[in-house]
Amino acid sequence: MPLIRRWMSVVRVVMAAASLSFAVPCAAQVTPAAGYTPPDDTPSIRVGATIYTDYTVQQTPKVKDADGNDVTPNSFNVGRSYINITGNISHNIAFRITPDITRETGITGSSISGNYVFRLKYAFAQFNLDDYMNPGRTGSWVRLGMQQTPWVDYMEGIYRYRFQGTIFEEREGFLSSSDVGASFHYSFAQNYGEVHTGFYNGETYTRPEANDQKGFMIRGSGRPLPMHPWLRGLRVNAFWDKDAYLKNADRERTIFGASFEHKYVNAAFDYLWSTDQTSATKSATDAHGYSWWVTPRSTLGWEGLLRYDHLEPNTAQSGTRNRWIGGVAYWFPHQGNVSTSLLLDVDTQMFHDFPATQALQPTVRRYAVHALVNF
Repeated sequence: MPLIRRWMSVVRVVMAAASLSFAVPCAAQVTPAAGYTPPDDTPSIRVGATIYTDYTVQQTPKVKDADGNDVTPNSFNVGRSYINITGNISHNIAFRITPDITRETGITGSSISGNYVFRLKYAFAQFNLDDYMNPGRTGSWVRLGMQQTPWVDYMEGIYRYRFQGTIFEEREGFLSSSDVGASFHYSFAQNYGEVHTGFYNGETYTRPEANDQKGFMIRGSGRPLPMHPWLRGLRVNAFWDKDAYLKNADRERTIFGASFEHKYVNAAFDYLWSTDQTSATKSATDAHGYSWWVTPRSTLGWEGLLRYDHLEPNTAQSGTRNRWIGGVAYWFPHQGNVSTSLLLDVDTQMFHDFPATQALQPTVRRYAVHALVNF
């Protein structure tokens, strides 16, 4: 019996040692890698708002009131207001819904003419591709729905004064800030740039699709010196929009330019070529123009605005439209992703060398105080 008990003790020790030897590797296999943090897939939703408001005086030209008196037009306005609803279903799926509240001016005789009306500006789903295309960085996605167009959205990220007026290409009617379609965005490694491309209805967010023609847009932006302490904010940009009003009736825009961002100044220059043929039975109209702007700023919240737009609306005949914008803004201190600003500006539009067959268009000069609230 003592011999049997000793052998049983030896067997138990051997079995315990074997169990330990198998358990250690198994435990090592299920231990997560040091420093690994799983992605946050908690659904979330956020609500914000954007308000553009102003007081504007048109110094010239004078206009006549209902009794024939010469008056200087002036008014308090709400130029635009947005309600921004954004969120995430998971770290791979996001969305945005933005109602746009603006004044109705196109329905003559309607009971809502002149009223502020509710319409849709953005409504899209975004599928993030960073897990598959950009390990360790962000910026690659696919969007479906009513969404920002590649050029206008990009430039407004640098030019902060949409609340004074839209960028050159949108103000002159060549591009829209939003359209319905599908797009793809990709960010290059080491911050060398990005590409944004997609197919859109081409009718902008204000009108439904009219036919079977779709617009193709692509923008590429590159940083030549992404690690340079001063020049990393320099980007060269190219954009192409290939669309059609009808079959064999082209609508095309091409833009080349450069932009620069720095703590003390933002600036940009871009040159536009366009072709518009509203029907295959009509001749095409070619236009070209350019815009430059600079916004020097201080660390105390004060910022300047100087901008010049030049457009030749029809290269087959004489005539140019030019616009000077100058102003001084104060950006209030804030925390987080909000912004509030007051801008005092003068906006002057001039017309030169138009044919005698066209009505003489006087210089238009407006002074304004513009306000922005965004949160």
